[in-house]
Amino acid sequence: MKTILITGGAGFIGSHVVRRFVKKYPDYRIINLDKLTYAGNLANLKDIENEPNYEFVKADIVDAGQMNELFQKYDIDGVIHLAAESHVDRSISNPMEFIFTNIVGTVNLLNAARISWKEKMEHKRFYHISTDEVYGSLGETGIFTETTGYDPRSPYSASKASSDHLVRAYFHTYKLPIVISNCSNNYGSFQFPEKLIPLSINNIKNNKPIPIYGKGENIRDWLFVQDHAAAIDLIFHEGKQGETYNIGGNNEWTNISLIQELCKIMDRKLNRPGGTSAQLITFVKDRAGHDLRYAIDSSKLQDELGWKPSLQFEEGLEKTVDWYLANEEWMNNITSGDYQKYYESQYGKR
Repeated sequence: MKTILITGGAGFIGSHVVRRFVKKYPDYRIINLDKLTYAGNLANLKDIENEPNYEFVKADIVDAGQMNELFQKYDIDGVIHLAAESHVDRSISNPMEFIFTNIVGTVNLLNAARISWKEKMEHKRFYHISTDEVYGSLGETGIFTETTGYDPRSPYSASKASSDHLVRAYFHTYKLPIVISNCSNNYGSFQFPEKLIPLSINNIKNNKPIPIYGKGENIRDWLFVQDHAAAIDLIFHEGKQGETYNIGGNNEWTNISLIQELCKIMDRKLNRPGGTSAQLITFVKDRAGHDLRYAIDSSKLQDELGWKPSLQFEEGLEKTVDWYLANEEWMNNITSGDYQKYYESQYGKR
């Protein structure tokens, strides 16, 4: 039985990856490691928590001792490293938290794997999941490829860029069997509502203003989270050692166009007159160092490993809205307490 450690497995993307691996690979033992910060939620995995090949471990990757003990306790064959602080706004207000988790935490895992696998690197794999934000910002033209130079613009993206470099350094220096992927913006079920789409769905439902930075002209490429999980599965099993793969949805939208589309869907789902939700759009002061445009070229992943997105953005957005409207209790449980304090600090009392 292979033992796979998935870090950050109670988070948004991580929970989808954990669920996929637990269900698809009953002969794997899946260890879900999560610190359970504000964005980690075991309710995301209620449907598989009693599966015989699943185990949860509460630990902090910043604690090197805990990571070493974990690798000693379990004969780990592979790591899928998703644990990270990931919200740009939070990195601007508290950069040190991102330095510790995203850089120090990654190095602790690399060291634990290197020590544990020193005599038996064959058939092992350390898979580091990163972001397209490490590449910086694009103008109106161009697209990020795996060879695009790094040019991070926020403490978040700088911390992820640093961790990417360190993972590659361990490959070249210690021959650690690594693979890296950089993905575009994810959306879908179980996403914490500090992010644009679930935040907007929740605000529309409750007739609250929808905060949009600047004029809403920033452009992002959107990737359905289940398509990302499928790509991670494929790269983990078939990706070439030492390589990087970009994962994108080929769905570029300006923030304002996305929200306008979301408003139309919400009006229809909530039986509101057309245009009702759009009246909630509120432009707020732009984020410091806000990257204008991201666009990712996933042709290497498609050509070499045969991956492709399963649906277009409009269909995925509709599925996402349906999920949040059907899971009101999940949303209510995580939008109380500390989340309200954070929301007010970012956007004011609205």
